[in-house]
Amino acid sequence: MVSPKGWVRGRHDPDPTVASDTQSETGRFVKTGARPDITVVLPFYNPGASALRETVRRSAETLSRTGVTFEIIAVDDGSTDGSSDGLQGVLTGTVRTVVLPENRGKGYALRVGMSEGGGRFVGFIDADGDISPEVLADFVAATAARPDIVYGSKRHGTRVNYPMSRRLSSWGYRRLVKVLFRLAVTDTQTGIKLVRAEVVRDALPLMVEEGFAFDLELFCVAHELGFDDWVELPVPIEKRLSSRVSLSSVISISLDTLAIFWRHRARRVTARSR
Repeated sequence: MVSPKGWVRGRHDPDPTVASDTQSETGRFVKTGARPDITVVLPFYNPGASALRETVRRSAETLSRTGVTFEIIAVDDGSTDGSSDGLQGVLTGTVRTVVLPENRGKGYALRVGMSEGGGRFVGFIDADGDISPEVLADFVAATAARPDIVYGSKRHGTRVNYPMSRRLSSWGYRRLVKVLFRLAVTDTQTGIKLVRAEVVRDALPLMVEEGFAFDLELFCVAHELGFDDWVELPVPIEKRLSSRVSLSSVISISLDTLAIFWRHRARRVTARSR
């Protein structure tokens, strides 16, 4: 597991040496010393305190209704707008906050958060509100069969309120991934997934991606390790109309994708030569 330096445990973290029953604001009792069924990581960078608090609250309420035990790990990726302050006093005993001293990227924040997770399934959902936290209920239901990965896809004719620039860049990226990797997955990048703990344990130490291509690297490494039982679920996306994709972002994720391809190729060549 990744052991990044420099992050600090947030003010909302329970003492890890103390096992206790704590009533969260959702009304469910959570034994903080026991292993939860589900860990959900919310990486964030300057989403705004109220928006973050709302996403956390809705995520917890949805998970509570499913009947599973759970924890939420909010990872502040070096925010400068005081977003993490919005979690003060929210869901005490259920939410842990990890604060990174500088912005390193979504992938880095996820590696930190997932390495901290103790659930039987460890996953994540984007904290910017584009994906409704209520869809977590379907993802939890899908874990009953214990697949390796449950992932969301917007390629099901579901509601996608993207601006045209975002649609074009998403289409181009899917084509690039299909040509380079030939993975049996239609959408690597939709920001919600649940991953079986054993997959996280084996895959995370092999992952280095710090940016938005983290999701793709997760699928590649899982496939290399033989974890190919993947379940796809439709996810509606409500993207803010003002959202645009910058040229620098396109170049960055493209270069990261090519780097993943070469690492993936190098490992395959090394494995064949043994």
